[in-house]
Amino acid sequence: MIIRTVIATVLAAYASFLTLRHNMHMFQLNGYKNDEHINWIKKNLRQQWLLGFGLVLGILRIIFPALILDIVIYLTLMLDILVYRAMRRLNTKKKLVYTARVKRMIVTILIITVSAVILVAIFAGIKPMNGLLIILVSAQFFLNMIANVINHPIEYGINHYYINDAKHKLAEMDNLKIIGVTGSYGKTSMKYILQTLLQSKYNVLVTPGNFNTPLGVTITVRDHLKPTHEIFICEMGARRVGEIKEICDIAHPDYGIITAVGPQHLETFFSLENIQRTKFELADALPDDGMLFLNGDNAYIQEKAVEYPIKTFYYSEKEGEGYRAMDIAVSQTGTEFTVVSPSGECERFQMKLIGAHNVSNVVGAIAVANTLGMTLKELKIPVRRIQQVEHRMQMREHGLVTIIDDAYNSNPVGSKAAVETLAMFDGIRILITPGMVELGEKEEEYNYKFGTYAADCCDFILLVGKKRAVPIKEGVLSKGFPEEKCLVFDKLEDAVSYAYAIKGQGHKYILLENDLPDNY
Repeated sequence: MIIRTVIATVLAAYASFLTLRHNMHMFQLNGYKNDEHINWIKKNLRQQWLLGFGLVLGILRIIFPALILDIVIYLTLMLDILVYRAMRRLNTKKKLVYTARVKRMIVTILIITVSAVILVAIFAGIKPMNGLLIILVSAQFFLNMIANVINHPIEYGINHYYINDAKHKLAEMDNLKIIGVTGSYGKTSMKYILQTLLQSKYNVLVTPGNFNTPLGVTITVRDHLKPTHEIFICEMGARRVGEIKEICDIAHPDYGIITAVGPQHLETFFSLENIQRTKFELADALPDDGMLFLNGDNAYIQEKAVEYPIKTFYYSEKEGEGYRAMDIAVSQTGTEFTVVSPSGECERFQMKLIGAHNVSNVVGAIAVANTLGMTLKELKIPVRRIQQVEHRMQMREHGLVTIIDDAYNSNPVGSKAAVETLAMFDGIRILITPGMVELGEKEEEYNYKFGTYAADCCDFILLVGKKRAVPIKEGVLSKGFPEEKCLVFDKLEDAVSYAYAIKGQGHKYILLENDLPDNY
């Protein structure tokens, strides 16, 4: 009995390590949110079937010890080890980051696990131990949520301390101008474009990368804000109502930019009205003498903006009030356009970014910079310096192949603009995409529409993921697109390899539209 228990303990310890690491990774990708992780588990029950089987097996082993032999438990534990080692090799896009929070959760899970073993050993002896061990291995897919609940007071206290420290640091800088940037899409591009324009005259700090959460803003302020900074550009992301307000309560912006309101993160927002209300939490937070910059081409923004008496500047690619772009000319090497200010000042601009859809953000950034004291003429050179933002229509040359990397978090408006940009290139135009996610009940509808747009713009369409590809392919074929040129692959790497192998004369342009994280 003891030898059998030792064997089970060794196997269970290794299996627990692997299953804990995988499920903690998924929990981190789901933002440490229990409800989002539960939804992920529901959608990925097939991925976790082995743990479910082990849970049932362990319970039966305890209740009916004569029915379940130890060899069955050994084999199941070994299968856990093989499967979750293989899954580690598959999940390589963004590895688990062992943050302080993750380490605290792991310690809590270990305490729960060891305590359960000790209590059973004291009160029930060694007899049910093998059943308990496989239960503890299998329970890893929900133990992270239990640890998250247990650790909540600790995490709240730690975050509260750091947030208050960041608030205090910001309050000490009376002359710092703070610009909040939010939107369903376009906010990261706007942030970096605005930084490029303003840093030619001011000392500018921006939230790096995807640091657009309360904790990300707090870290940026505490670690990077210096007394010499004159402007702080703060990107504000949200997946739920109230999250923009939470960031505004830390940063207290003087100026606000709303780049777009659209169907993004519908799984957690539930409706476009909630998205609209959340983005305008930035407008709610502005002081009476603040300024609000709005994308005048977005119908949801125009609809909501009438409720705000604050000083507002619109920017647009079309005719209208505020700052507007005219005479847009797009080529494979960049884009030219003329900007007209509300005062009637007019200037012609050139930039390296491709696609008319990029003009909107640049005009918005020009509007902010001009309002902060830079003339349109002064902004001509900074606009030429604007670089492509990583994974957002970023072009990379590989001999006779050009990769157009638009892999970051695709949305219905951006995906349509991306394939329309691909259509302007003279060569073999290839789209590779897994489609769009987090669109709730509208997900299939939007992916179907995306397929119809893609069919008009591409020579080959390579879809990744058989289940998610179904509505896109239906949309593609509904336009009469050749079925032999619309293929489905299990892995992105296979689709890319096929694209490189496509024969034909001329340059190849491969658009990578969206790249789903490992939890998808």
